Amino acid sequence: MTNRFIDEDSLKKRVLVLGTGERAMKIASRMRRRSDQRAFVLCGFLTTGSDEQQPVAEVGAKIINPNCSIAQYCRDHAIDEVVVAVDERRRSRDAGQNIGLPLDDLLDCRLSGIDVCEVQAFIEREASKVDIDLLQPSWMVFSDGFVSNFWRDGSKRLFDIAAALGLLLIVWPIMLVTSLLIGISSLFKEPILYRQERVGLNNQPFDVLKFRSMSVNAESSSGAVWATKNDPRVTRIGRIIRKSRIDELPQLFNVLVGQMSFVGPRPERPAFVETLAEGLPYYTERHRLKPGITGWAQLCYPYGASVEDAKEKLQYDLYYLKNHSVFLDIVILIQTIEVVLVGEGAR
Repeated sequence: MTNRFIDEDSLKKRVLVLGTGERAMKIASRMRRRSDQRAFVLCGFLTTGSDEQQPVAEVGAKIINPNCSIAQYCRDHAIDEVVVAVDERRRSRDAGQNIGLPLDDLLDCRLSGIDVCEVQAFIEREASKVDIDLLQPSWMVFSDGFVSNFWRDGSKRLFDIAAALGLLLIVWPIMLVTSLLIGISSLFKEPILYRQERVGLNNQPFDVLKFRSMSVNAESSSGAVWATKNDPRVTRIGRIIRKSRIDELPQLFNVLVGQMSFVGPRPERPAFVETLAEGLPYYTERHRLKPGITGWAQLCYPYGASVEDAKEKLQYDLYYLKNHSVFLDIVILIQTIEVVLVGEGAR
């Protein structure tokens, strides 16, 4: 049925962005498609007089230069929320200059029942990630989330043990058959399990367990390198178990001994961590949690093999660090099962 009694957009929040500079560009360049605006309608970008340039115009954004106050414009156009994305936050003391953050107007909006939101919080809410280009330590200090206490850590540990034991009861026949196939393929002359050093909680190293999917000494000449699509180092059986994620199942034992969590940031190799920590701010913060078999970043962003990919995934890891809970873990596990059944993202 194509006819609808209610316009879908009428149920969404109407959003106005205050600013047309680089901070506003974060929204204009990444949330301009209708598919990106699942819970809101972007009504335009309001100039403040402080933006010498207007980068948002380069992507065809609607720029608004009102002849009334911000609050009045919002009332006239039924705006539900103002997102503050002004580059120059300091107010000028020079008479007659209208630059900086218009606090009086924003206060008028807030007291008129119009929501006011910072661009960082808006991106976190709508894109489910923390933009590290906008991130400041003060935001992490004063924002909600980033909670770690006995009850939250204890409930997560109990969840990990229950989930790992429950899954082992289901998949042990698959693990047994996989072990036999890997052993037979090498005439039991090569190891079935593969151990590799990874960085865990509080930057402590540990050996992650996987079913061996690559030839022995695959990196003897190249050193540590990211996996690639159609990686020549992968064996025939390895391609099958990687596609179905069966190679990850031995990590259940890492979970049971407490080295990993069921859900958390992907554990990386020390060589990669050292490189990424030098080039990406806040990268080491992802090690505030135990690494996971699956995670928010693994679901939201495909497997990456570059620093830019690592940056994108870090933003999702920081979102999980800020908002992790048993409920979110359950949501991630359900979505992971869907991804495994479809078979996407594995290399």
